[in-house]
Amino acid sequence: TVSCTLFLAVNSLYSASDDVIELTPTNFNKEVIQSDSLWLVEFYAPWCGHCQRLTPEWKKAATALKGVVKVGAVDADKHQSLGGQYGVRGFPTIKIFGANKNKAEDYQGGRTSDAIVDAALSALRSLVKERLSGRSGGYSSGKQSRESRGGDKKDVIELTDDSFDKNVINSDDVWMVEFYAPWCGHCKNLEPEWAAAATEVKEQTKGKVKLAAVDATVNQVLASRYGIRGFPTIKIFQKGEDPVDYDGGRTRSDIIARALDLFSDNAPPPELLEIISEDVLKSTCDAHQLCIISVLPHILDTGASGRNSYLDVMLKMAEKYKKKMWGWLWTEAGAQSDLESSLGIGGFGYPAMAAINARKMKFALLKGSFSEQGINEFLRELSVGRGSTAPVGGGAFPKIHSVEPWDGKDGELPVEDDIDLSDVDLDDWGGETTMAADELETERASTANETNRKSLCLSRLQWKGLIDPFAPCLEPTRGSVCPKGKLGNYQQGDHARQEGAGGRKVLAFRDGIGRAIQMEQWRE
Repeated sequence: TVSCTLFLAVNSLYSASDDVIELTPTNFNKEVIQSDSLWLVEFYAPWCGHCQRLTPEWKKAATALKGVVKVGAVDADKHQSLGGQYGVRGFPTIKIFGANKNKAEDYQGGRTSDAIVDAALSALRSLVKERLSGRSGGYSSGKQSRESRGGDKKDVIELTDDSFDKNVINSDDVWMVEFYAPWCGHCKNLEPEWAAAATEVKEQTKGKVKLAAVDATVNQVLASRYGIRGFPTIKIFQKGEDPVDYDGGRTRSDIIARALDLFSDNAPPPELLEIISEDVLKSTCDAHQLCIISVLPHILDTGASGRNSYLDVMLKMAEKYKKKMWGWLWTEAGAQSDLESSLGIGGFGYPAMAAINARKMKFALLKGSFSEQGINEFLRELSVGRGSTAPVGGGAFPKIHSVEPWDGKDGELPVEDDIDLSDVDLDDWGGETTMAADELETERASTANETNRKSLCLSRLQWKGLIDPFAPCLEPTRGSVCPKGKLGNYQQGDHARQEGAGGRKVLAFRDGIGRAIQMEQWRE
């Protein structure tokens, strides 16, 4: 979604004199959901610059389509529950409500009146063809009686005196139960809203919040137990707690908003998973609106305690934003180098974080600090559609390597085998040489770049008698940099460990006549 710049607030982008119909939680169900017409609906925020630029084009399209296709607009900044109900994460978002009003389609076309009209007419043709073929695909207006709780009522669970305790009281799920009377006019008005909300809530909460109904004129034991005196009465049941009355609005959107709040309040924080295979990445990102991926420094740079501190920050943010129902992943620097490259990370600047929309294959990068405050600001901007985005490199997820999961321990430097160098004559070297050292003692050191982030992964090797002091710095390659303050002056035995698909290479510096020595010995 294209990001918007914050402007001074304005009241509304449309007026009663426009052909654009202003929609709110109060009239949305009646105007759109129960309508036989095709609708194009813009979800906007008055302060959004892109929305302001779209406004004249949207008005022109509404006038051109008048009497043919309905064109509406929702101030989703003011009516956040309605925007949230349809997964609006940025502005403007345009949705097409066609034959099946419960499954709106995203409009992905241009932002000109011509493009909007073309898309509307194309959708209208599809709607007419479906009707000709006898496939209505739509949601009924809700005018059928309580006697038949099939069709659209399939997700409303009918409860009785006999089935109530087994289904509700002993359940770990959250239940919203309507007590009704068949002759009650208010109950009949609520019926289509309750049915439509039941389907949406079941899908969005994966069945963890259930909507049910009890005919209180038949099941009088339940009506008496819970003191039902008027109809409809809605009560909320949660395990281990006394039931409470639902006192919110009676529209589909009001009911869904309350159900989602109940779900998020009771849901555990999302799992934080390590990317150890392609399946972990794809299953997480495909199942969520956004997946948040962190690339943490190599274990040799941070140790277990340092890594756990980064993971703790991520877990706190996952808890804070659990209502968004995002996916949360992490990987070690260098373990998934292709993924890093596709997100513009790769090589240095760890820890890093990216938020990916897998459906649109776009991502945004954390530009602030990897801290609770920095990440919170980043995610808050994304949640209201204000973060800048870029396409994922290659337009799809790259190859993901299968790796062993982290064991929770500190890392260990690899142990080198002794190698005999008795037949090596350094004085005869005429160029860069591949060789191995006979005695290798490893002392790890790390350095920071100007943003105080650790770079991969600088160490020091002590080579006895093989390298002159004050050797010049080798040209940095991917994954290796010269230590800060020592550009051009490596001490005896300094080297950078180069990370790559082929393993790790030790780059050592300066032989007896000023040439670099390359060690290809530290492979894993």
